[in-house]
Amino acid sequence: MTNWHLYLIRTANGALYTGISTDVARRFQEHSSGKGARALRGKGPLQLVYQQLVGSHSQALKLEAAVKRLKKIQKEQLVAGAFPCTDLLQEVCDEG
Repeated sequence: MTNWHLYLIRTANGALYTGISTDVARRFQEHSSGKGARALRGKGPLQLVYQQLVGSHSQALKLEAAVKRLKKIQKEQLVAGAFPCTDLLQEVCDEG
C-alpha cells in the first residue's frame, strides 16, 4: 500500500491550497517551480504549512474533498493544530 499525504500550501495572499501526494516534498517543488496546479501559478512565494499522513489513495481523496469544504477559519485551525485532521479523517471514512 502506498502512503498518501494531505497537504496545505499558503500563497502570498494568504489563500490555502489543499492537495494530496505520495511525495509532498516533490509535489511542493513542482508547485513552487510553476509546474504544479494552475491555481498556484503566479501566487508565490508559496509556503508548505501542513502535511498529514493519510493512508490509502481513497482515504486521501475523501479527506481532500472534506478539507476543501471547510471554511477558511477551520483550515487555519487545522494548520495551527487546533483542529485534529485525524478526527476529520475518521468522520470521512465512517461516511463511505
